[in-house]
Amino acid sequence: MKIYFCENVLYSLLSYARDMHPREIFLLLRGKRFRDGFLIYEFLFPPLTTLGKGFVSFNPSMIPIDLTIIGSLHSHPSGILEPSVEDYSGMYGVIMVIIAYPYNGVDCIAVFDKDGRHVHFEVVESSKC
Repeated sequence: MKIYFCENVLYSLLSYARDMHPREIFLLLRGKRFRDGFLIYEFLFPPLTTLGKGFVSFNPSMIPIDLTIIGSLHSHPSGILEPSVEDYSGMYGVIMVIIAYPYNGVDCIAVFDKDGRHVHFEVVESSKC
């Protein structure tokens, strides 16, 4: 599996994480089939999500059924780009994206599948999304 990010979406995610630092963020990712994987073209704010310093909480039962949601994204203000055990328990969808401090480019992003394996990703020009 491969993940593609629309360029404008990716840079919006990084900007939002920077703006919220040092609090963690949590978002849902909308995607569709694209080439040999999935294209992330939009993100959603889950209802009643609590963002804090070192934690995020949300109620999965409050998320409406939406088959376009392929995964979730959260930030690591610590700068660590590896998922914790808690990250897997809060995973929503088939991929987990982590963006880490300083949130300034693709080197601050990692994508994982449900088994914790790194998933390759690329950035696609917004005009091709």
